[in-house]
Amino acid sequence: MISRLLPFVLAMGMAAQASGQAIPRPDVPEKIAAPAGEEVVLQLHATGAQIYTCQAGADGKYAWTLKGPDADLHDAQGAVAGHHFAGPTWKLNDGSQVTAKASAKVDAPEAGAVAWLLLTVTGHSGDGALNRVTSIQRIHTKGGQPAEECSAAKQNAETKSNYEADYFFFAPPKTSGDLAPPSGAGSQSAVLKVNFSFEP
Repeated sequence: MISRLLPFVLAMGMAAQASGQAIPRPDVPEKIAAPAGEEVVLQLHATGAQIYTCQAGADGKYAWTLKGPDADLHDAQGAVAGHHFAGPTWKLNDGSQVTAKASAKVDAPEAGAVAWLLLTVTGHSGDGALNRVTSIQRIHTKGGQPAEECSAAKQNAETKSNYEADYFFFAPPKTSGDLAPPSGAGSQSAVLKVNFSFEP
């Protein structure tokens, strides 16, 4: 179902750009702003969990260490369009996938929420909507911080903390040579727009 929906949404995005519309860049602190010139090509909402393990640090003190996320990525209608997991990795149902690393962060406005992040993409695979993505923002986070205490008695134990977040995917502007336009479409470029409400 979703694999059939994504091409339809892609086509709608092409029409939007042809009429001068674009997905607006979100209003975020300057520290986590995407590089100048990059455009939002995709927006998805994540619901799931942040997974932590209880480990001793170099100073001998115990603390929760992030193992990775486990979350579904939803489109504007709430349908699952992909999955977010350790790496951190984002994989869409169209087969495209990216990994990234955090390059900047700010504390979340909401208490108990994981930080807002700017991430730089480090790898691509598959063919689809994520092919050209170079930066990712995680914002509007809710939850995700471990609630339990980490101690020697819980060494190597895991805990899951439910969270939500909005992910904005950025890419450089398309040039005329990046996309062969469909018949009768002139020089239209494809932009995938998926709206939804919400780590690595």
